[in-house]
Amino acid sequence: MKKLLEAALAARDNAYAPFSKFKVGAAIEDETGRIFTGCNIENATYGLTICAERVAVFKAISEGARKFKRIAVAADTEALTPPCGACRQILWEFCGDVELTLVNLDGKSETFHLKVLFPRPFDASFLD
Repeated sequence: MKKLLEAALAARDNAYAPFSKFKVGAAIEDETGRIFTGCNIENATYGLTICAERVAVFKAISEGARKFKRIAVAADTEALTPPCGACRQILWEFCGDVELTLVNLDGKSETFHLKVLFPRPFDASFLD
């Protein structure tokens, strides 16, 4: 777990957040132990901004990962920052009820499963 949290914190340093100054890093671990990272990347149009969690998931998928054990999200906030709604949907789609750890720069962390944040997710089962 320490390696995953360190990767999320390090990814945060790469965030491109000139507008909000709100830097976020994420790290996702696949079933083989590979870690993929992401950071938030802002855009002047705001609507095209992408969150750290989605960058990490999309990088992992693009590298062939398909099953995930856990994800960590790092932000510089006193209250631990959970994923936004769009990220919760993406995490559910690709990771299911994944173990999620939130961490801040002071080392405070909390771990739970995605289902706690996303109790009635929409997924492919509704498309049948």
